[in-house]
Amino acid sequence: MAEDLVLDTAIRDWVLIPLTVVMILIGILRYFVSKLMQSQQTPDAKVVKEGQVVVRARNLRAGANFIPAKSFRARRAYFSNEENGLLHVPKGQGQNPQAQMFSDPNMAMDMMKKNLSMIIPQTLTFAWVNFFFSGFVAAKIPFPLTQRFRSMLQNGIDLSTVDVSYVSSRSWYFLNLFGLRGLFSLILGEENAMDDTQRMMQMGGFGFDPTK
Repeated sequence: MAEDLVLDTAIRDWVLIPLTVVMILIGILRYFVSKLMQSQQTPDAKVVKEGQVVVRARNLRAGANFIPAKSFRARRAYFSNEENGLLHVPKGQGQNPQAQMFSDPNMAMDMMKKNLSMIIPQTLTFAWVNFFFSGFVAAKIPFPLTQRFRSMLQNGIDLSTVDVSYVSSRSWYFLNLFGLRGLFSLILGEENAMDDTQRMMQMGGFGFDPTK
């Protein structure tokens, strides 16, 4: 039988709220630091042109049902014709993004700065949480959960008798780390609210074939 706990209000005032506020402030500060560290580059006219062509092709595909079939085929040939189509890239001429990144020192430097601005604050914040708030039961979720959520919500607490709906301070840190995107989208704007999960996915997304 899971044991019910009565949480002291001091835990809310000195653990739960400070953790949440610090995570929000660190996320905002990290955004502005990464903007300051980012080098200003003049956009390449060729890259901008290619991006606009891709946008036009995407709009054509999205609106294919609203134009006559003959007009759609003509526009599709204009983009993807194997002889002179705007999107056609001959074999062997497609540039590998990894090669482009390592050939451009500014791009490689920006990537390293972004990684540092993401890893260093996370490491320091986790060390701070682990040192000062380890072992606290910080909150209780107001609905029942299955045992599968125990490892996610009670990180740092080795008590199998505690109900799964109780959240440890260390788990609260991870929930804020990956769950504050909605709040950041209100503060920083939707395009600047990319969370750490998406950044990690982008970091692992190299190696795609641009010709496809």
